[in-house]
Amino acid sequence: MILSKEEINKLIADKEFVISPLLEIDQIGELTIDFRLGYNFLVTIHSNNPFLDASLNNDDKFPLKSSFQETRRLLGDTFLLHPNQTVLASSLEYIKLPQNVYAVLSMRSSYLRMGISLSAIIQPGYCGCISIELANLNTIPINLTVGAAIFQARLYYTNAVTNYFAKKRKYICQVRPVASNVNEDNDLKELNKIWESNNYK
Repeated sequence: MILSKEEINKLIADKEFVISPLLEIDQIGELTIDFRLGYNFLVTIHSNNPFLDASLNNDDKFPLKSSFQETRRLLGDTFLLHPNQTVLASSLEYIKLPQNVYAVLSMRSSYLRMGISLSAIIQPGYCGCISIELANLNTIPINLTVGAAIFQARLYYTNAVTNYFAKKRKYICQVRPVASNVNEDNDLKELNKIWESNNYK
């Protein structure tokens, strides 16, 4: 069940849902919450790496983190999102979701119409700034303003109450964008063992 504005405000008043800072009264709509573009960005760069390595078969010769450069802007500054570019960013707001509420993210319609794509789910109990992956599907650059409300979240109740901190997570309580930690995935570790057994008998 999707949460209404009244239910969201009640969770905030009861301190079950944390969102800070709320810069405008109308940031919480009837069915959505607007979120603002934060200060920090991770941008892919041309490095010595020939590709982004989502594999463990290369002995970490091409670490993912070395293909990203961090940059920071001030509130009101602009950030140029180039065509076919994916940039890791985060929300200006810090949140903490209740253990029985998850969020579905999407671009606000005004930015979606420019050709910016975003789709993600935030797990129940999550805390931290919201990490977002902005992709420019347009053929021309898009100039974004830091602090502008560019994406939104719909909150949903779930019957399964979970403890977000009960297991180890790759991305937890982060306040700035973090490069992919795909190399920590268990399936890649198992597949790497199979690859090694096939190639180093």
